[in-house]
Amino acid sequence: MQAAWYDRNGPAKDVLKVGDWPTPTAGAGEVLVRIHSSGVNPSDVKSRAARPLIAPNLIPHSDGAGVIEAVGAGVATDRVGERVWLWNGQWQRPMGTCATHIALPSEQAVPLAQAITFEQGACLGIPALTAYEAVRWAKQLAGDLDKRTILIIGAANGVGAYAVQLAKQEGAIVIGTVGSEAKAQVAKSLGADHLIHYKTADVAEEVKILTGGKGADVIIDMDLSSMDTLVCGGALAAHGTVVCYGSNSMNLVNLTFRTWLYLSVTLKLFLVYDLTPTERKAALVGLTQQLNQEKLKHIIGQRFNLSEVAQAHEAVEQGLAIGNVVINLPT
Repeated sequence: MQAAWYDRNGPAKDVLKVGDWPTPTAGAGEVLVRIHSSGVNPSDVKSRAARPLIAPNLIPHSDGAGVIEAVGAGVATDRVGERVWLWNGQWQRPMGTCATHIALPSEQAVPLAQAITFEQGACLGIPALTAYEAVRWAKQLAGDLDKRTILIIGAANGVGAYAVQLAKQEGAIVIGTVGSEAKAQVAKSLGADHLIHYKTADVAEEVKILTGGKGADVIIDMDLSSMDTLVCGGALAAHGTVVCYGSNSMNLVNLTFRTWLYLSVTLKLFLVYDLTPTERKAALVGLTQQLNQEKLKHIIGQRFNLSEVAQAHEAVEQGLAIGNVVINLPT
């Protein structure tokens, strides 16, 4: 098979290689998937740049979509030929989705609706599932979201674009942050009610203006390390909820405890790679329903070929793509 891999950490152009790789076989309980598109996420580029290797060689990326070519023992043979999207392809294992083939547990290959392209399917494992889980937690912790205000950080990014749509389905008033006018137009097209250009405006002050000084009922964000500034600045209402799925600082994060305590903040952290079996099942069922009913728009920011894997990683690192970055594998 054809694959991209790296054997050391470093800049994309220095460490990523492309070439032939032994095609895996489906073991017991596994399926062999012919991958058509592989999704590139921030966690993938961070892993390649600095995360210690768990094997001598790593094929990157956790998300992808393709067709099942073979099944292992214990898997129904009628799955052969099925269109699927993949989750956790490279989570705690060395062989990810940036290859023409992958063998992985059958449950990690989810049937893909005919109306969804492989490129769109490659955006589901991390971006769409994270957004689904974030909005689900917001609803569970904050209650009915109808007419409630949700601040979504990065409203035109991979996760944010899906979160805007899912929050609007719940009847929420969505305030989104964006880094450019082009991203503002995308977020607006997805249903965002208000947009704040975080590079030129004070986000907390703008949120206070939009909410009559109250603050948002919920904040959904990917960076806990910058959350304290928002909360202390008044962007979150008293008894508000923060749902966060990442942080630019993976060690010490400073929170002004007095402010958080006096606001009675509810904080929920979650890692989309490590949902409980019950959470995973519910998210897959819910997201599949969304896809089958064609309720979601999928934003593909940039497309690359396998030979351009380094450029794809750089595009994610630069943060200029509007939506998700995908790599189309050779056929």
